[in-house]
Amino acid sequence: MSSLYNFGIFGGDLRQVHMAAAFLAKGFRVAVYSLAEADDGSKDKPAILPPSGTNLHRAQSLDELCHISRVLTGPVPMSGNQIDIYSVNPAADLTVSHIAYLLKEHHILIGGNIPAALIQHCSCRNIAVYDIMKNEKVAILNAVATAEGTIMEAIKSSSINLHGSSCLVLGYGRCAKVLAQKLKALDASVTVAARNPEALAYAYAAGLNSVPLHSTKSLLPSFNFIFNTIPAFILDKSCLELIDREAVIIDISSAPGGLDFDYARALGLNASLVPGLPGKVAPKASSDILAGEIISFLKERSD
Repeated sequence: MSSLYNFGIFGGDLRQVHMAAAFLAKGFRVAVYSLAEADDGSKDKPAILPPSGTNLHRAQSLDELCHISRVLTGPVPMSGNQIDIYSVNPAADLTVSHIAYLLKEHHILIGGNIPAALIQHCSCRNIAVYDIMKNEKVAILNAVATAEGTIMEAIKSSSINLHGSSCLVLGYGRCAKVLAQKLKALDASVTVAARNPEALAYAYAAGLNSVPLHSTKSLLPSFNFIFNTIPAFILDKSCLELIDREAVIIDISSAPGGLDFDYARALGLNASLVPGLPGKVAPKASSDILAGEIISFLKERSD
């Protein structure tokens, strides 16, 4: 089935806006719906996207977008609660169940961390799906923006330098690896805590201090910064009570995060949950990565 527009882009944050601009610059026809364009046209920020015209159409509903576009490109992540489609400019029809209803066999659905139920729905109906965050290259490059944004949040939240500070990184996955190395490059003393002995060995080989996760509790009072990357409840009330009141806790794991934020606030701790950092600190760089990989994926399908 032919479509009026090469791409239909919906929801998300400024990454989706910059992605639409990147596709337009390459000559593609793009339809968009509920993008994060609130700042466009302000005095100090020129519009990222041009006015609607021959190659750009602003759809009035998700239904319209799906009707006029074949390749449907959603946000990263697609949904935070498995119900609503993530968007800083939310709309009532931006739900996982609604897009599942609208998808047809000719569509290709692209997004990040797509809910398993939606992937299963598409599989049963022979609808092509590409979860771009399962692309290892994209995930690693995305970790760079996440790490830089995490360091930015830590600097903003503290009255001391990272240089010479004592930092704890909980977990040693993609984001944690990049974050730990950048903290080390800033001359912080970095300790990695992880469950996996292999992960601890890699941390040690990278010149970092390493401890098993179960042995971390007694060390908590000694850290100036604590960074959690593990999408599980790691810092319980007994752990939070041990943390220095001047310490900064930055949680970049998936919501709801790895600690009790209400209890942390009651203790007077400086704790923040900061998901979606690439879209906040480096939306253009992140969108360029995503757009390039999407074009490569579609080219491979057509070859």
